[in-house]
Amino acid sequence: MILPILKYGSKVLRKQAFDIGGDDSPDEWAKNMVATLKNADGIGLAGLQVGLLKNIFIIDTSPQEDKGIEIIEKTYCNPFIIQYSENSGYYNEGCLSIPGINEDVLRPDKIEVRYMDEHLNWHEEVLDGLIARIFQHEFDHLQGILFIDRLNLLRKKLIKNKLRKISRSKY
Repeated sequence: MILPILKYGSKVLRKQAFDIGGDDSPDEWAKNMVATLKNADGIGLAGLQVGLLKNIFIIDTSPQEDKGIEIIEKTYCNPFIIQYSENSGYYNEGCLSIPGINEDVLRPDKIEVRYMDEHLNWHEEVLDGLIARIFQHEFDHLQGILFIDRLNLLRKKLIKNKLRKISRSKY
């Protein structure tokens, strides 16, 4: 089922998600979130963006296939970042909850992560490149942090009117 994606201004986007437990249904949530993400032609979607206050996000890089990007389609439950690399870089990020705004964001190039899949099996990986970037962006969502929060004050001022317009739109 395709779910509505909450837009900037929704108070839910600023909440902190809760851990997924044994009584939850992350496999069902993941199916709905994958359908929603594919419908929106995005590459990442966190539970909070669809009103689900749980620590879950989806990464699907298939829309970037024509750019030579490795295809990754995964569900991440109760994720956390174990370690960040010292090297960082800028990358132009956007967000389905903040349509029409893309900005360069500085993030570590490589991270070591731990997470559960949709069947609640634990995994540990080292991620780099675009997948590390998407993971960090979606992980931030679970903490109530948006990519625009990582911008300097001047960039925030320059997009203030666009953000106001998005927050006035229906979400």
